[in-house]
Amino acid sequence: MAEANRPLKLAALADLHVEETSVEPYRRLFAEISQKADVLALCGDLTNLGKPAEAEILAEELRSCTIPMVGILGNHDYESGQVAEVERILRDAGLHLLENHIHEEKGVAFVGVKGFAGGFGSRMLTAFGEEIVKRFVAETVAEATRLENGLRVARAERIVVLLHYAPIIDTIAGEPAEVFPFLGSSRLAETIDRFEVSLVLHGHAHNTPQCGGSQPQLNRLHEQGGDFASLRARPPMPLLQSLLAAPTVRL
Repeated sequence: MAEANRPLKLAALADLHVEETSVEPYRRLFAEISQKADVLALCGDLTNLGKPAEAEILAEELRSCTIPMVGILGNHDYESGQVAEVERILRDAGLHLLENHIHEEKGVAFVGVKGFAGGFGSRMLTAFGEEIVKRFVAETVAEATRLENGLRVARAERIVVLLHYAPIIDTIAGEPAEVFPFLGSSRLAETIDRFEVSLVLHGHAHNTPQCGGSQPQLNRLHEQGGDFASLRARPPMPLLQSLLAAPTVRL
């Protein structure tokens, strides 16, 4: 019970897009975060093209982080078809990947999936017509189901959900309206709304006003009883003015 009442300071980043040519892109940042936060959360697109060589560079950076790390992958991490190897490399560096796993730290349960696209509200894509459309919608439903399965077994009083794709349209405002259906799906929010979730974090959208240019910002929204958050980090980013480059939130 004491752990459940203890504040936890969470630093959150997404869309790191580490490339094969990156040279110590986040080492100083991760070291600084280790001094200021209890847990680091990474919300996908950790590599640029999903190459093991990119994951190795990020893994070396992550070793400068001395606090627990949780995360999920994004669409870029799937690009080269080497997801299993990318996951292995990042896990070996100490990152707790949440796909099919729940991780608990200091009385807070972290549940996460990548999520998928499909649109929002009444304009959400439905499984009608061509078989390829049905398969597209089925992937979104499968991700929402995986998220639900994780939330059902989480036992902590405080739960944080990590996604890559957005669960609501509010946190992608500022992106071109034409790409909204590809940035997330309300099916993720529908799942989250059925549970007592303390905080939701996601990445993927790069150009929302809350993102503040090249610096990630954390924007918390309240909808249907749940706290929703959007975050983004993409190089180049200014390094370290009292965690300038990493939004933090207390739980």
